Amino acid sequence: MYLLLAFVLVPIIEIALFIQVGGAIGLLPTLLIVVVTAVLGTWLVRNQGQLAMGQLRNSFQRLSDPTEPLAHGAMILFAGALLLTPGFFTDAVGFALLIPRVRITVFNYLRTKITMAQFHMGPDPQGFQKPQGFHPQRGADGDTIDGDFREVDPERTPSEPSKWVRGPGNE
Repeated sequence: MYLLLAFVLVPIIEIALFIQVGGAIGLLPTLLIVVVTAVLGTWLVRNQGQLAMGQLRNSFQRLSDPTEPLAHGAMILFAGALLLTPGFFTDAVGFALLIPRVRITVFNYLRTKITMAQFHMGPDPQGFQKPQGFHPQRGADGDTIDGDFREVDPERTPSEPSKWVRGPGNE
């Protein structure tokens, strides 16, 4: 219902703003503002997106919860879509989402509305429910070893090329 309401109200708001601004400053300045905000928005989204990707990489390197950097990246992506959409209302919302303080506020609000059941990082977190009938073989260092093998006679040379690499004779 909210999505339908947004698809109806946003175009009405944009049309009303275009009429008001166009009537006040004229057609060409209004179109120029729309083009300039799209170009400026694209540049800002690119820079903010690179910062968000750096924060996401750092969270993965530190093995910390990547939820906040992912949310910031999603909001920056959404801001980019809004800024590329012609209109004053969508530009205002898009530019607002490029402000880190606004993104933090939106993230904190969304955090109160969403419940995360579990978050695990690593090969075998405690409490992980394995599928029924799953019994992995354990190696000496505790890592799971799973694979197929074929014994190869080192004295015998292969009669055909390896299937591992596609080459002129393996297509």
